[in-house]
Amino acid sequence: MPTASPTVNTTLSIGPHAVRPPVVLAPMAGITNAPFRTLCREYSGGKGLFVSEMITTRALVERNEKTMQLIRFDASEQPRSIQLYGVDPATVGKAVRMIAEEDLADHIDLNFGCPVPKVTRKGGGSALPFKRNLLRAILREAGAGDLPVTMKMRKGIDDDHITYLDAGRIAVEEGVTAIALHGRTAAQHYGGTADWEAIARLKEHVPEIPVLGNGDIWSADDALRMVRETGCDGVVVGRGCLGRPWLFADLVAAFEGRPDAYVRPTLREVADAMVRHATLLGEWIGDESRGVIDFRKHVAWYLKGFAVGSEMRRRLAVTSTLEELRAGLDELDLDQPWPSGADGPRGRTSGNNRVVLPDGWLKDPYDCAGVGEDAELDTSGG
Repeated sequence: MPTASPTVNTTLSIGPHAVRPPVVLAPMAGITNAPFRTLCREYSGGKGLFVSEMITTRALVERNEKTMQLIRFDASEQPRSIQLYGVDPATVGKAVRMIAEEDLADHIDLNFGCPVPKVTRKGGGSALPFKRNLLRAILREAGAGDLPVTMKMRKGIDDDHITYLDAGRIAVEEGVTAIALHGRTAAQHYGGTADWEAIARLKEHVPEIPVLGNGDIWSADDALRMVRETGCDGVVVGRGCLGRPWLFADLVAAFEGRPDAYVRPTLREVADAMVRHATLLGEWIGDESRGVIDFRKHVAWYLKGFAVGSEMRRRLAVTSTLEELRAGLDELDLDQPWPSGADGPRGRTSGNNRVVLPDGWLKDPYDCAGVGEDAELDTSGG
């Protein structure tokens, strides 16, 4: 383990907000809702920045019921951070003004990194930076208010359509506060190995603003290594914290030079975290059963590496009440220590996907014809 942090004195500035250590929870659809943010923030001692799951600008300005719930923040969340997805500059502008005027958040992050087909087929997410003028127009609309704006992006659509350096320069020119780069293309999805060298190149290309690195951070030591190898100003952690909300305790300890404080929970402590997570979901949704059902997707991530039989894993993944969940967990050998090799890839790992794009999207990197309100998604989250 490292004995000192390369960034122990580093503070990430997001407008007027100081983030120290420079650690950010990546927005993940269906994952980074208020309950999960609460768990991660508790483990970190309130340090870091925790971003909401993706909020579509159309759904926000139309005050979609689900979307309005997704932007509810706990009183302890400071700063309040919303990630917006949009394709139409006018709609993005309306959403940003709504957030500012109604004091719905303190920081806006723009999604230019999502690779899923329902997003890219509309020209959004990781497809959008290919259209340089469209990207500029959206950033200009988003920056018209008083809230600090950051953006998260990928290297490009595929190896033949790399966009991140052009996008970074446009971001600087339009007043973006910081950029996070996932070191993969949209075609890679989450497969293969993240290209940390691209993060280093972006940092050299846009020295005017902070660059955050994202991709293949499975442990606090990975985060320190990324900073050392790329010179980035901080890290954005996504899949590495699935079933591991205590990773944020490790990240704080690592950046503060306290590797001896890393968390290595027993299965009993993991089980307690699972029940608390499911409880928070039920309270947030307003229905215990729905909260436990929503929690099911987390079960395998929490139990990874522990000696738990396949039949018990299946049982736990179909529970519908907190009593069922707790009873099933109590049948396990809860004295199991943290297993060797429990850190590592979690979540989707597929790669080499065909990126679904609007017809003719790649013909001209500057032409934005045909992109408008009808390209906006009408739902938020997962």
